[in-house]
Amino acid sequence: MPDDVLDEVERSDPPTEPEPGLTTEHDPKDFGDLGTADRAGEEGDEIGGAAHSAPPNLMRSSVIMAIGTVVSRITGFGRTVVLAAALGTHLLGDAYQTANMVPHAVYNLLIGGLLASVFVPFLVKRRKRDSDGGEATEQRLFTTLVLALLLLTIVSILLAEWLIRLYAGEFTGEQHEASVFLARFLLAQIFFVGASGITSAMLNSRNHFAAPMWTPILNNLIIISVGLLFLVIVGPGAAPGEVSDANLALLGAGTTAGQVLQALVLLWSLAKAGFRWRPRIDLRGSGLGEAARTASWAMVYVGVVQAGLLVTTNVATRAGVRAAEAGESTVGAGITAYQYASMLYQLPYAIIAVSVITALLPRMSEHVAEGRKDRVRADFSRGFRLSSALIVPISVAMVVFATQFCVLVYARGSTSVEDAQSIGRILMSFSIMLIPFTLFQLQQRVFYALGDTRTPSLIAIPAEITHAVLAFGLLFLVPPHTIVLLLPVAYGMFYVVGSVLAWRLLSRRLNGLDGNRVLWTLVKLHLATVPSVIFGIAMILTFDLIPGTILPALLPILVGGLIGGALFILVAKRIGVTEVTTFLDMVRNRLLRR
Repeated sequence: MPDDVLDEVERSDPPTEPEPGLTTEHDPKDFGDLGTADRAGEEGDEIGGAAHSAPPNLMRSSVIMAIGTVVSRITGFGRTVVLAAALGTHLLGDAYQTANMVPHAVYNLLIGGLLASVFVPFLVKRRKRDSDGGEATEQRLFTTLVLALLLLTIVSILLAEWLIRLYAGEFTGEQHEASVFLARFLLAQIFFVGASGITSAMLNSRNHFAAPMWTPILNNLIIISVGLLFLVIVGPGAAPGEVSDANLALLGAGTTAGQVLQALVLLWSLAKAGFRWRPRIDLRGSGLGEAARTASWAMVYVGVVQAGLLVTTNVATRAGVRAAEAGESTVGAGITAYQYASMLYQLPYAIIAVSVITALLPRMSEHVAEGRKDRVRADFSRGFRLSSALIVPISVAMVVFATQFCVLVYARGSTSVEDAQSIGRILMSFSIMLIPFTLFQLQQRVFYALGDTRTPSLIAIPAEITHAVLAFGLLFLVPPHTIVLLLPVAYGMFYVVGSVLAWRLLSRRLNGLDGNRVLWTLVKLHLATVPSVIFGIAMILTFDLIPGTILPALLPILVGGLIGGALFILVAKRIGVTEVTTFLDMVRNRLLRR
């Protein structure tokens, strides 16, 4: 679908004058796509390195993969809802969220970045070029990563207490003890997350894509079951000191069991695909060292992004602790509320922009190979305008209906209505940063298509400094209970600064980025949402008069969303937003043909 829409938008655009002379620094096929590189958790990243290395026609056309991604997202959302009900958003929830984030952060920093950025493309290349079909390379890579993962996991478990102190420096007493106890179970995930990563890459290199897309669903279902069992046994609203070690072990070991099952199913699928592991550690002459050295700039980017995650986690956990110590409300004051809002915030990007990027990367790579600046510039412009045509109204709707939606999905069990409303307010702060986030991700893919990993890494440094200064500044400038509410703005400034710098540098290389048209499209899209916003707010005020919790939250979303969506379409067509009209015309023509 995104590829078809891009074709339609391209046909509606005026032809460009050929601008040759574009050169690349490296072969783009030497590098994988790091994805957003900032998702420390089970939710995954659909445009990570393994996905980037797959043949583009299969990536676009596989219905099985598309359905798997949607189901994975739905079950992942269900996992978050269940955990919110079981653990809440206060001290116990913060202890679990921090402990569960640490293994993914450690893995991404030390191994995951290498795997995504270099080893996956290297593996695909060697399978095509080597006389043995890359079998020796696979055996060496698999053996090396298994040993590295085993060592990293053991060391991390031994250092569990220090890792929790690193990410949550102000956890004390029972909260600190609970988080360390959980971390000793959860850090075992490093091995199984890594095993799943390399196994998925090897399956993708064999053109087996279904298992990597569907197995995360098993992980989600296991965690959902564990969360429900914990809620039944412990009950809602438990504090860290009120939960026994046995119940914490159920939570930690059960969460890890989901990753174990996912890895085992992937290994079984790889064996069915013909792989037989024969350990090899003779790395001399294998090319793995050279491949790792080419990852230097990509790893700089991963390191900068992970430093940002460390900053965010420290600020959010400290905010929750300080709010409790000051006797202020801890509602929405810690890392858990921030994480739950963040998960919702990235859903539009994960569903819309990822599809556009998947369709866009092969196009840009072809035009880079031809040396055509005009076509690469047009690719970027169309991709961003098309993404914006859907993301702008969704982000505005998220701002308007955030608290109502979060009450619907989170207000149960250990998460009160007030807790859910606080998550909604954090989501509102996040939502205004969705367009800069999407813009930066698309700009980064232009650099990747040019074979340039150095420039995005250098851009990330001042962007992260901006984020860190603003985030830590909140600890000293605002009351503890409002820190997390403002933290998404500091987070979003990474992408604002990064987008500005990336725009200037790409404009020099491509003779502009169609800036006037992009800006005018954004202006018209936001203008088209104004009647919908007014109607949506009116519906919130109207239905708020109804007693209860469910109907005052549900009805504004249903009525305001449906009629507001229709208003947006009518106004967008009236003021000539061609991306919206092109998409609607294509959908209408397809329906009429059926």
